[in-house]
Amino acid sequence: MSSLTILAILLLVGIAAFFIGRTRSIQVCGGKQQTLHSRPAYYGYYLAILTALPAILVLAIWSVAERPVSNYLAMRELPVKVLEGSNAQRSLTMGVVDSIATGLPKLSADEYEVVRKARLGFVTTSDARDILSKHGVVLGSDPEPTLIASAQKLASARGQSRFFLLITCFLVAAAGFAWGYRRIHPRLRSRNIVERVMRGGLFAASTVAVLTTVGIVLSVLFETIHFFQFVSPMDYFFGTVWDPRFATVGKAEGQFGLLPLLWGTMFISAVALMVAVPVGLFAAVYMSEYAGSKVRALAKPVLEILAGIPTIVYGLFALSVFGPMLRDLGFNVGLDISASSVLTAGIVMGVMIIPFVSSLSDDIINAVPQSLREASYGLGATQSETIKRVILPAALPGIVGAVLLAASRAIGETMIVVLAAGIAANLTVNPLEPVTTITVKIVSQLTGDLEFNSPQTLVAFALGLTLFVITLALNVYALYIVRRYREQYE
Repeated sequence: MSSLTILAILLLVGIAAFFIGRTRSIQVCGGKQQTLHSRPAYYGYYLAILTALPAILVLAIWSVAERPVSNYLAMRELPVKVLEGSNAQRSLTMGVVDSIATGLPKLSADEYEVVRKARLGFVTTSDARDILSKHGVVLGSDPEPTLIASAQKLASARGQSRFFLLITCFLVAAAGFAWGYRRIHPRLRSRNIVERVMRGGLFAASTVAVLTTVGIVLSVLFETIHFFQFVSPMDYFFGTVWDPRFATVGKAEGQFGLLPLLWGTMFISAVALMVAVPVGLFAAVYMSEYAGSKVRALAKPVLEILAGIPTIVYGLFALSVFGPMLRDLGFNVGLDISASSVLTAGIVMGVMIIPFVSSLSDDIINAVPQSLREASYGLGATQSETIKRVILPAALPGIVGAVLLAASRAIGETMIVVLAAGIAANLTVNPLEPVTTITVKIVSQLTGDLEFNSPQTLVAFALGLTLFVITLALNVYALYIVRRYREQYE
């Protein structure tokens, strides 16, 4: 029985315990609910928590520990040369063992006997391979007897684990139900207990989110430190040439200059913001101050559709339509515009982030107190003068925060840059030439057959940490501005 099936059964048992607990609370008070410390529903939640939650925790811990323990038992059947081999060899071998073990429970008794005889050498392993292939197990070659033995051990360990897991979960659920059922009485503070459990659950959820972020940062940081053992930080942060190939034969040195990638990232993002900020801001002013309710109800959702379009669609549009159009337009006016250029990627990316600027700015402008508008009108100002001299200055810190958040979105974009700006790392101020960004090189450096401990691969983590620091600084600055705005006008 799978973990999801056991979880579903435990949830159903918990629902049943809720109704039983609520009914029990009414019984113990003789129908006088006013004598209960809490409402009957809280007694139901109390019994449901004691019944389902401990069993679910056992299920989660067991499921996490099951795989490594089963694999350890199965690996004991493998030959010594595999166990003493590299991690890649052991992983590949265990992948084959896992495939065979997945197919073993599907075999009939006669088919399983053939596989067992193949392990003992009484029949050829090709017969076992043919039987397994009938049940969806694809093997590149005939399995060795040791692999079949390991797979049988793995399948047996999994089967026994599932059996004992089922028994343990339901024993824990039954014990929790019995203990909680006996404790239900009018003076039981079930509401307090339920609320403490809920607070604990909320705390655990927030802790998981924080620990996940910390884990990501630490994993990238450690690999970055490993990278700087190969490459000097000065060469990385101040280098002007990006060429991660080996510079000379026999030396593990390449040219890992960050400046061309950092410049390309900022250049394209700046062009995108030059498109998105005016259009988005003007759209926000129109929708919040000039548009009627019907126009606003139609225009805002249509504008926000741009944010829901996949970035690969924008990239394909830039590659097949917008880039060639700019190239032909430049040819007609005597300019040499590359189809893959800063201008192409920046304009298309700017269109993509317009909703980020317009929606946030619209909400911020609407948050400006109506009293400021009425005071301006009372002094004789027109609507345009009120917008220019009252509303926009009041909303300016929030608008700046929206722009910075949109800039963070632009800096982290990948697909549009790959298809519309190219992969050439150039230090150029000409927006008609191709450049590339940090995100593109992160993808390219982690693609291929390079060793994971080589500087050509580890540089991706250094680039990722650099990008993380940049976007984090922008987000923190945006939040600072928004908080300062709230303190000033609330």
